[in-house]
Amino acid sequence: MSQHKKALKQEKSILFAFNKEKYTLLIIGLVVSAIGFFLMIGGKSDDPQVFNESIFNFQRLTAAPILVLAGYAVVLYAIIKKPKTN
Repeated sequence: MSQHKKALKQEKSILFAFNKEKYTLLIIGLVVSAIGFFLMIGGKSDDPQVFNESIFNFQRLTAAPILVLAGYAVVLYAIIKKPKTN
């Protein structure tokens, strides 16, 4: 019986690398990165002979890359963050 209790204690002491908080941060980071990539879409011209200036707007040149990098930073933080011990 004592061996069975020791086995149960060992099973309870297993810590996973990712817990609910880390998964939440990981998903938030992926969503922020996806939004950044989504903001980069567009800016093409309907006529290939006409140049469209909308590819150089603030959304595509500044906001989108900042969101992508921020999303990557959140994902990296979620991976590196130490889990809380009880």
